[in-house]
Amino acid sequence: MISRLDSRSNNVSEYCATQTETDQLLGNTSKWSESHSVQELETTWQAEAKLLTKNAAPLVVTLALQYSLTIASVFSAGNLGSNELAACSLASMTANITGIAIYNGLAAALDTLCSQAYGAGNKILVGVYLQRMAAFLMVLTIPISMVWWNGEQILRMMIPEPELARLAGLYLRVLAFGMPGHALFECGRRYTQAQGLFRAPMIVLLITAPLNMLLNYLLVWNSHIGLGFVGAPLAVVISNYCMPFFLFLYIRFYSGSDCWGGFTRRAFQNWWPMIKLALPGLVMVEAEFLAFEALVLMASHISGAHVAANAIVAQCGSVLWRFSFALSIATSTRVGIFVGAMAPEAAKTTANTSLVLSCILGCINASILFSTRYQIPRLFSKDEHVIAIAAAAMPLVGFFQIADCIQCVAAGVLRGQGRQYIGSYVNLVAYYIVALPWSYYTCFFLAWELMGLWSGMAIALALIAVVECFVVLVTNWKRVVGECRARESWA
Repeated sequence: MISRLDSRSNNVSEYCATQTETDQLLGNTSKWSESHSVQELETTWQAEAKLLTKNAAPLVVTLALQYSLTIASVFSAGNLGSNELAACSLASMTANITGIAIYNGLAAALDTLCSQAYGAGNKILVGVYLQRMAAFLMVLTIPISMVWWNGEQILRMMIPEPELARLAGLYLRVLAFGMPGHALFECGRRYTQAQGLFRAPMIVLLITAPLNMLLNYLLVWNSHIGLGFVGAPLAVVISNYCMPFFLFLYIRFYSGSDCWGGFTRRAFQNWWPMIKLALPGLVMVEAEFLAFEALVLMASHISGAHVAANAIVAQCGSVLWRFSFALSIATSTRVGIFVGAMAPEAAKTTANTSLVLSCILGCINASILFSTRYQIPRLFSKDEHVIAIAAAAMPLVGFFQIADCIQCVAAGVLRGQGRQYIGSYVNLVAYYIVALPWSYYTCFFLAWELMGLWSGMAIALALIAVVECFVVLVTNWKRVVGECRARESWA
């Protein structure tokens, strides 16, 4: 099995006979010997390529459907008027920076903890980590909610339009009530992924996403119960609680309950080692998110057409990024499981295979953007000036898709190893010491405009890809396994 839960088995045939759905994580080429020596746990790059691709597929759907929850609200609010559209977009951006990115960044520690615990055969510890992170995020919800509750006053200091600040503040106040649900789903998603249940979150969102659309219609537009603008965030709140509820039903009645040992006081103990592992993940997410938001601010100082073109380019990059991030998640889970199972060679094979796959995926993404650089902008705008600006920047954005895929997957390997801190240091240096100063200089002093802005991001992503890829390739995997054993001692 993927973990050492079968440590009392005497041969490979007994292991294969007891395989379950989650045991597919190891693939058919992996094996346990009679002694279960880590040197005997083997896999091949062909098996890893097949399995990583298979596991990444449902994750792409999951990420797309989860993103649709916000898009549905923006669409619903936008059809009420321009003020409502601007307010919803502003509130969504504020919520991402000050809340959602925080939850997602911190919860990424479970990519390390849960997968390594599962690989080590300590199933109950997977459930303990889930509860521990959920409790920690619930505590963080208090200060985040306080910021959102006073969102109108905060936004008034940065936005000259009082009505825009009022509507955005109202959106944030309502949305604050749904953040516990979002946090629980993020924890639960990683709990199931660590067990190889990559389809579970996808199934949940296949139910929730259409429900969210229906809620938007009923709460925003319906003549009998419609609430207007406030109905848009309320639909997100209800959806945020539906996601963990449906995921709980999946775990309880279908698969995933093996790692649940019941509620325990251990969830409220020994937080600091977990927090030390989670904080670098938060830095990685926030550093990248804020850097790309800074491009929007700089573009606004060029012209309105450049803001629109920048939005088109960023949206294209965001859509394609979900494919590389799905591969990153599949990689971090796979690597973490092999590390937990004390199989350094198998983990190394997975890591190297994932980097090759990231190069292939990056080339595909680059080809898509380059070949459709004139067609895609026309889907967003009819302004020929905006289309021309976006089309000119597309080849550059397409070029750095290769670096973006590599750095994204390499970061997944680091999460599987439990070495997120490396990525946090690299991101801070690449984005804030190299990229943003270069973007500002080339945009305004060299008059490269949008090309200048995105050239800085291209340099940053290339730098991150080179450094993280190098770190992965020179990894001492036996040392990583040793760090995993030490990590279990404080759990």
